[in-house]
Amino acid sequence: MGTVFSFDVRGGEPEAVQAALAEAVAQLHAVDEVFSTYREDSQISRLARGELTVDGCDPEVAEVLELCAEAERLSDGWFSTRYAGLIDPTGMVKGWAVERVARHLVAAGASGVSVNGGGDVQMYGVPGPHRPWRVGVSDPLRPGGLAAVVSAAGVDELAVATSGSAERGTHIVDPRTGRSAVTDLVAVTVVGPRITWADAWATAAFAMGSRQALTWLESLPDVEALLITAGDEVRCTGGLANRLG
Repeated sequence: MGTVFSFDVRGGEPEAVQAALAEAVAQLHAVDEVFSTYREDSQISRLARGELTVDGCDPEVAEVLELCAEAERLSDGWFSTRYAGLIDPTGMVKGWAVERVARHLVAAGASGVSVNGGGDVQMYGVPGPHRPWRVGVSDPLRPGGLAAVVSAAGVDELAVATSGSAERGTHIVDPRTGRSAVTDLVAVTVVGPRITWADAWATAAFAMGSRQALTWLESLPDVEALLITAGDEVRCTGGLANRLG
């Protein structure tokens, strides 16, 4: 998927967890083979060219496209499954894949799991007694610095996803124009139970701009967010403070 994945797995029976970790890595490679828009032979590329139908693809393709459709509906079109007129679930599939492999490791008996896919993190359980998972949020305007630290204290599952222009430039597309999204934002970090949705919401919110995005994010259940503008203004949802530490 053109990015780095890392795993932090605690507890469980060592052989079972090692086997599950190998399976998780294999699953990620399989996801890339099916969903990559850079591979001409991937099912998504063939689907976009009309060489395949959804029914002719692996069942995961229909699952991801259904999630995309729901994200598009809930974001009033700010999340889109299309790019340059072609089907493209890129904004959903990475978060979905991270969450899926993290759940696989939990099912194998791990007591604490943190999977990081290109900066988008899904956490389950705890890393140790009386210690919650914590995730640093990079400061987009001060390389090497942190804008915040998110804590999973008190919850069994938590996800943190960031979309922005600091590291990859203006790669997020405004679905209304088909061009790069140009807003007052440089980064949006979304915190919620599931990385599948947190990642999608961060992408949609960035395309909206800070004013509309903050109002929309406040309306979503179990979601908190941190927004940073190019003018170094920090805006956040009302309950974010409860997740910092």
